[in-house]
Amino acid sequence: MTAPDPSAAASRLAGALHDRFGERARVSESYGDLTVDAGPDLWIDLLTFARDDLGHAFFDWLTGVDEPPDTFQVVAHVYNPDTRERLLLRTAVPRADPRLPSAVAVYRGANWHERETHEMFGVVFDGHPHLVPLLLPDGFEGHPLRKDFVLAARVAKAWPGAKEPGESGHGAPSRRKTLPPGVPADWGTPPT
Repeated sequence: MTAPDPSAAASRLAGALHDRFGERARVSESYGDLTVDAGPDLWIDLLTFARDDLGHAFFDWLTGVDEPPDTFQVVAHVYNPDTRERLLLRTAVPRADPRLPSAVAVYRGANWHERETHEMFGVVFDGHPHLVPLLLPDGFEGHPLRKDFVLAARVAKAWPGAKEPGESGHGAPSRRKTLPPGVPADWGTPPT
C-alpha cells in the first residue's frame, strides 16, 4: 500500500473548493496543507462544505487573530480522519462590528472555542447557544488578547526585602558587610 500524494490531495481539495465557491474563496497551500480565506457571509457554507462534502468531520480548534487597524481574523482548523487531511479556514470581521455566525450548529466542538474568542477578542458569534464568559473573572472589562488592550499599570512600590535592615534610614542598623571567602580585602578598591 502506498501513501497518498499530499500534493495530489491538496489539488483535489483546492479543485473541489474552487468548484463550489469560485473566486469567493481564496485557496493557498503551505507545507502541504490548504488554507481557505473567505468572507464572513460564506463562513457557515464553508464549514458545512468542509464537513459534509470534503469529509473534514473533526473540529480541531477555532480562535481569533487581531489584525490592526481594521479587522479580526477568525481561524478554524478541521481534520479529515479518513484521509488525514487538514484544512485551515479563515475569515475577517471588521473591528468596528466584529460579528460572525456561530459554527456550533455545524461543529458542536466550536462552542467553547467561540466563547473564548468572544471573551478574549470581543467577536460576537450570532446564534451561539450560550455566549457567556469562560475564563475571565466576573466583572472583567475589556478583551485581553486585543493588541489595543491596555495592561493595568504596575504601581511602583518598594519591595520589603529590597534593602537590608537599617539601610533605609529607618529601624535597626545594617549588618556588617563581609567579603566572600577567598576574596582579598583590597579587591575592588581603586588604586591610590
